[in-house]
Amino acid sequence: MSCPDTSKETANGTVLIENDRVRVTEWRFPAKGDNTGWHVHEHDYLVVPLSEGHLMLHEPEGTTRVVELCREAPYFRKKGVHHDVVNASNFEIVFIEVEFL
Repeated sequence: MSCPDTSKETANGTVLIENDRVRVTEWRFPAKGDNTGWHVHEHDYLVVPLSEGHLMLHEPEGTTRVVELCREAPYFRKKGVHHDVVNASNFEIVFIEVEFL
């Protein structure tokens, strides 16, 4: 699988809720290759996929891995994750991210 140009962020993040305890963001990746840009998660977070598909994760060590999203199957990650998330599917990918502030 070839690596897309990730020199600019093309995924759309919309903050739905933000208060002193949580930040809830809807992430939309309209097309294959759309990406978040490089970022480090400063808080523990929960992801709830609203669609099925595949994401490509570029990691700082130079590794790239593809992960499968299963609709409505949430997963949790600890703070400190550093990556660029890329849509590896031929259709829109959408998920909700809940950061525990």
